[in-house]
Amino acid sequence: MNYTINQIADITNAKIIGNENLIIKNIAFDSRIIYSTKNTAFIAINTSKNSGEKFIESAIDRGINVIISEHHYSQFENITWIIVENSVEFIQKLAKFHFKNSHIKSIGITGSNGKTILKEWLYQCLWNEFPTVKSPKSFNSQIGLPLSLLQINDTHKLGIFEVGISKPNEMEKLENIFQPQIGLLTHIGTAHLANFKFEEDLIDEKIQLFKDTEVIIYNGDNPLVDKKLNDLYSSKKLISYGLSDSNQVYFKNNISKDEKFVVHYFGEEISFPVHQRDEATLTNVLALITVLKELGIENQNIIEKINALKAVEMRLEAIEGQKNNIVINDSFNLDLDSLKTALQFLNEYKKPKKSLVLTDIVGVNSNSKKLYDEVSELVNEQKFDSVFLIGDEISKFSDLFKAKTYTFINTQELIDSKYLTEIENQIILLKGARKFEIEKVKDLLELRKHDTVLEINLNALLHNINYHKSLLKPTTKMMAMVKANAYGLGSYEISEFLQHHHIDYLGVAFVDEGVELRKKGITVPIVVMNPEQHSYDTVIQYNLEPEIYSFRVLELFYEAIQKSGYDKNYPIHIKLETGMHRLGFKEFELDQLSQTLNKTSLKVQSIFSHLSSSDMPTEKEFTLRQLETFEKNSSYLIEKLGYTPIRHILNSSGITSYTNHQYDMVRIGIGMLGESPNSEIQKQLQSVVSFKTVISQISLVENGESVGYSRRFKPNQATKIATIPVGYADGIPRLIGNQIGNVGVNKTLAPIVGSICMDMMMINVDHIPNVKEGDTVTVFNAKPSLKEFAEYCKTITYEVLTSISPRVKRIYVKD
Repeated sequence: MNYTINQIADITNAKIIGNENLIIKNIAFDSRIIYSTKNTAFIAINTSKNSGEKFIESAIDRGINVIISEHHYSQFENITWIIVENSVEFIQKLAKFHFKNSHIKSIGITGSNGKTILKEWLYQCLWNEFPTVKSPKSFNSQIGLPLSLLQINDTHKLGIFEVGISKPNEMEKLENIFQPQIGLLTHIGTAHLANFKFEEDLIDEKIQLFKDTEVIIYNGDNPLVDKKLNDLYSSKKLISYGLSDSNQVYFKNNISKDEKFVVHYFGEEISFPVHQRDEATLTNVLALITVLKELGIENQNIIEKINALKAVEMRLEAIEGQKNNIVINDSFNLDLDSLKTALQFLNEYKKPKKSLVLTDIVGVNSNSKKLYDEVSELVNEQKFDSVFLIGDEISKFSDLFKAKTYTFINTQELIDSKYLTEIENQIILLKGARKFEIEKVKDLLELRKHDTVLEINLNALLHNINYHKSLLKPTTKMMAMVKANAYGLGSYEISEFLQHHHIDYLGVAFVDEGVELRKKGITVPIVVMNPEQHSYDTVIQYNLEPEIYSFRVLELFYEAIQKSGYDKNYPIHIKLETGMHRLGFKEFELDQLSQTLNKTSLKVQSIFSHLSSSDMPTEKEFTLRQLETFEKNSSYLIEKLGYTPIRHILNSSGITSYTNHQYDMVRIGIGMLGESPNSEIQKQLQSVVSFKTVISQISLVENGESVGYSRRFKPNQATKIATIPVGYADGIPRLIGNQIGNVGVNKTLAPIVGSICMDMMMINVDHIPNVKEGDTVTVFNAKPSLKEFAEYCKTITYEVLTSISPRVKRIYVKD
């Protein structure tokens, strides 16, 4: 945008009160998130549910001097007004004019599911091919689409915009504003079906967007969609994609088994590695490829772009609950497809008991019996102990659910019933439509109420593991190190996720860590790296596998085995000393070691050692000597034993730097958290951990005043200081206070000022525009990164993570 107020009035038939020559480049619609007042107008949008005019004063207080409104409020002086008949129609008229005069190539995405993911993926793939503009977040409605279109400027060559409808006759208005050259129709699901008599009517509404579109790319797995488009738009270029080979773009090979995907595209074949196998992701990949091909992107470039895709956050989070419960919060949307996704995530946890809180599926009232038949069938398959149904509609079908079922009119009624507070040692899934506000149930059940959270992205963790696996032979096993509470992330939650994804071994430091995992249902083999003398009986009781690094340990453990009456070959893991000089058998001890082992009923499950400097290129010669020593000594011991145990020596940096020495197994630790000393490898990994808090208060500290204990920060001018509720009791070292360390606010680094307190610290936010109380603060993730934060602390990322206090709430997110 770059219009004078007079031009805007001419375009929209509006009335001006004030300075008609002012230039407007931005329109703000939410007074809380005005990021700049320069050349910005605030539009007071009136809807049937709310009036934006009550926020006019707030916008003016923030520095706005141009207001777009249906009414004039004369009490505000020195304000220019654009008076409109209807605020929604105004923004639509302006956007229509702006788009028609932009001359950019455009992609319009509509459908029920996958719009936002495909928009973000297309942007990731195309931003460096064309100057590209896209809808922010999920802006696709009668208001969101116009605001998105108004972002177009003279530099843009391509626009990618979502278009969403929920009721009849809405698409006609949006198509009048926006006519894309390429139309993309995603999966048509059950969302918004209640407002249409038949599925056919919903499809008719969606495809109105393509009335003036040149190319239509659509999911052809729905026969009704295929028929409708071919009947109505046969003169246009139609390209179907989907999992069925009846489409023009489909997977040619077995997507559930093969190591690579092969996409058939009009006789061409495009092959790329497997990352995820779920149907929704694969269907979206087919849509992505089809659009990229239509835009002339070469096959090799397409493959590179697919391999570089980053996950789009569609949050589904796990939180530690009271009474040893785990709470899975998926209160962000609800339809049949997202319910299936949530139930799939639930199955990654092995707690024997589970409960479900489920609301009405809003927007699907036609043939609700058929819908809830399918819902109850899905739920019954999960064998929930208890099901709590919220809403008038779903409660009518409570007899379809086989579990002990309770019905409630609203969420507050469920909370007041106290049933939820009696649940112990279960996994509780919260799945509901936004209108029911079941996040209140999450607030009731969660163990920690602290605003400071450690957020762990499980999809990113899996991506990093799979990246390291891609460097290995298919037969090479992998042990994941989950010691020290999985580097501070939560040993059970991470172990449960890894077990679900078929990790071969888990590694812990001490026996009690392994016992905790066994008690919570982890069955994968667990190696104890430092089994203490008094814990051997517990090792045997819980079927843990000890590291044996000396004759004393070997003798004492074997005595414990004999006393226990264990009559099988108990698995142990022999540690060899290869140059680190920490623990392990040395070369001159191998003859005695083999003789002793051959007299026992112990079975050497693996022989291993540890690289001290695989992350340091300057120590490559030393590392190669360690590897040579390990090869020599492990081979000698195997010969003496007469059988071949698993061998492993590579850690995370060893996997990427010394792949040829992978032997039978590797051990991954910090690498699965997205950290690598190799900058090129780092680009391939995804950040897993995000440490966040919020701004509690903002104060103006005057020249001569001071901040914090011992008055260690004294500004030389009036300065905005924010207090955040995190301190050294949460794991923030005091040494990074006094402007040594920074945190992130609104993607800007804010220096820590004054002394760090036990539960709080202060930051300078004077240079950050529109910062406000309640804003999110990033202690580390992207800006600053975990590595940068560790540098502030003059330490390594391991210490930063393991120092985070247990009182910090852990949230486990799956996109």
